[in-house]
Amino acid sequence: MTTRRPPKLDKKQVVETALRLLNEAGLDGLTLRAIAKELNVQAPALYWHFKGKQELLDEMATEMYRRMDAGVRLGPEVTWQERLLAVNRALRAALLEHRDGAKVFSGSRFTGTEHALGLETNLRALVDAGFTPAQAVRAFSTASCFTLGFVTEEQGVEPLPGERREGYDITERAARMSAFPLAAAAGADLFQDYDEGFEEGLSLVIAGIGARYRTP
Repeated sequence: MTTRRPPKLDKKQVVETALRLLNEAGLDGLTLRAIAKELNVQAPALYWHFKGKQELLDEMATEMYRRMDAGVRLGPEVTWQERLLAVNRALRAALLEHRDGAKVFSGSRFTGTEHALGLETNLRALVDAGFTPAQAVRAFSTASCFTLGFVTEEQGVEPLPGERREGYDITERAARMSAFPLAAAAGADLFQDYDEGFEEGLSLVIAGIGARYRTP
């Protein structure tokens, strides 16, 4: 009786290839067949590592988190506000590296427990700053959800930095909506200058957390 041997292909190769193809095809166009073709293997070879596309997306999101976390090094002297700013800036940067990065990340289930160390560190810092454990969780998750939502909308207009979808011309939009002056003018803030919009929005969220929980 012969035993099937796994292909000479490791999980990391598959994930890195999938992330690269994501930038070319987007989430809808990313298939196990396309990944297998790129790796020059048959599609069933991928099932040694992933039962299906969602399991692969979970690992892709985990790898995105690893890369993000590797770039965030905060000392005990930073304030909780500075921590939330730094973590969410890093999250946005990681998501923007990939077409549909926010969609891949949202709702995915991290594999393993590597992410627990970073989460524990951030929650501990908030608790040490005066938050209750429940408040720390809510504060951290609210800021993260803002970032995910912001980048999802941002990538709907600019799938990759410097790449803009048709239909988002600010001048044309303003002319079309001229009967509604405030709505027409809003396009300048809604659909461009995303760096500035993100910073202002995140600052509003953090200020609201401080006001709500009355932390020092």
